[in-house]
Amino acid sequence: MKRFIYIGCFLTLLIQNGQSQQLPLYSQYMMNKYMLNPAIAGSEGYTTFSLTAREQWLGFDNAPRTHAMSFQTRLLKRSYIIKSRNVRKKTFRPSRSGRVGLGGYIYNDRNGLVNRTGVQFSYAYHIRLDMSQLSFGLAGSVFQFNLLDEQIRFWDPSEPLVYDGSTRRVLIVPDASFGVYFSTYEFYAGFSAAQLFQSYLKIGHQSFDNYRLMRHYFLTAGYIFDLGHDFELEPSLLLKTTEQLQYQLDINTKLFYRQDLWLGASFRTGSSLILMGGFRVNQIYFGYAFDYTLSNIMKYSIGTHEFMVALKLGDNARRYRWIERY
Repeated sequence: MKRFIYIGCFLTLLIQNGQSQQLPLYSQYMMNKYMLNPAIAGSEGYTTFSLTAREQWLGFDNAPRTHAMSFQTRLLKRSYIIKSRNVRKKTFRPSRSGRVGLGGYIYNDRNGLVNRTGVQFSYAYHIRLDMSQLSFGLAGSVFQFNLLDEQIRFWDPSEPLVYDGSTRRVLIVPDASFGVYFSTYEFYAGFSAAQLFQSYLKIGHQSFDNYRLMRHYFLTAGYIFDLGHDFELEPSLLLKTTEQLQYQLDINTKLFYRQDLWLGASFRTGSSLILMGGFRVNQIYFGYAFDYTLSNIMKYSIGTHEFMVALKLGDNARRYRWIERY
């Protein structure tokens, strides 16, 4: 019976992933929107290091889990970059534009018997528009797709998923993503597209050749209301969809006190309620989110937990109005 469960879960995973969301899921994305949109790299002027750990559906064997680490920065006018006219002659000159943002992102995402480890590097260009900013970003990535088939046992030796010596269990797949982002102090909105190459993953024999990575689209927007007495309210939304119009919507709201404490809640279509909170100690930010699934699966699970910690370096005075002038 256990063997049939593994096989059923694996085949279900192939079908669902081939037709819907194939990328890691985050509940505290608004604390590090760069993971969804490469145009955000350096948009706030901070040099930021972030760590995220997500454990989904605790209580189940081989439950989904995601671990991610990201870095982003802005090359300001007073920063320095290496410029060279040829291979042998390199000089260290100041960057004058102050419009370039750089970022990097590495993650490991395990979902059942499928393990995916990837790395991404991005370049962003920020354009000042009076009291706002328009940003464009492009990212190149590569990931390793690994099928943990040692846990699968078949009664039928002719099963198409049984490998021969010519079939690879581990695949290395290149990819790319693109994004655009508009921001003021109060408002932000962004659009991004991931998995632009739509690569095919040939993980089995001919009958499984059509397992394809689909383009994913992300639309984000939010507004910050000043409530006075050091309180701010930030409602936001995230719309995720694919070319097959399999969509998911997050509706969020967060209440901040002096940017030192925050509480929030989200509703995700598909019957999920998310509660979150966090605090800041000097330049270090800590966040926690709990996903409560409004379905029968909560009878067997203690929920989904997500932890986030971020280090933000850079004086607040260099932010906004707008960053490239410093």
